Amino acid sequence: MTHIPVKDTLRIALVGDHNHDVVAHQAIPLAIDDAAAVLELTADYDWLATTDIASGDDLIGYDAIWVVPASPYKNPEGAFIAIQYARENAIPFLGTCGGFQHAIIEYARNVLGFRDAAHQETDNQGRMVVVPLSCALIDQTATIELRPNTLIAKAYGQDTIVEGYRCSYGIADDFVAELEKSDLRVTGWDEEGEIRAVELVSHPFFVATLFQHERNALAGRPVPLVQAMLRAAYD
Repeated sequence: MTHIPVKDTLRIALVGDHNHDVVAHQAIPLAIDDAAAVLELTADYDWLATTDIASGDDLIGYDAIWVVPASPYKNPEGAFIAIQYARENAIPFLGTCGGFQHAIIEYARNVLGFRDAAHQETDNQGRMVVVPLSCALIDQTATIELRPNTLIAKAYGQDTIVEGYRCSYGIADDFVAELEKSDLRVTGWDEEGEIRAVELVSHPFFVATLFQHERNALAGRPVPLVQAMLRAAYD
């Protein structure tokens, strides 16, 4: 029987305020192109500025949504709309660095009921669920332990990885217990036990990492999570 492709071309929404000087933004197109080539797929992408997203209607037609690094965003609400749209419509989602941080806040607000969940970098009121890291991770690499049999562990094919960061904010310690009671599970930790990755177990593919795995593409290395996102978008 002849295999009929589900889609001729995948459409990926890259949500964030594009800046060519941001290293991760340089890497993301390479990561997508490499992943598509490995999977023998065609994948196109559009950069969507956060200021251009006013509702979920602005995301209709995309097969996957990636909320990219380089926050604070010009319009954080645009990022939250994109995350919520992906979460509620079972659209494959990837969040890295700022995307990770905003995915935590969106889930806290709209699922856990903490309507005042806030980001300490930009907010001065509310429950701070994203706060400064005890030690900023600017252009540093570290070992990360992955929870076995999770989307991220399956993507990498191993339970321990080494990845790079460029961030100064992470999950507040007093919010970790709330996540442990939810479907947004912690799936990656550093050697000190700090949270570095989460995924939504009630979703086909919803993964967010504090580390910027996409930057591997600049060195010609594969980016397993981007491959996994495209595969989920194609299935």
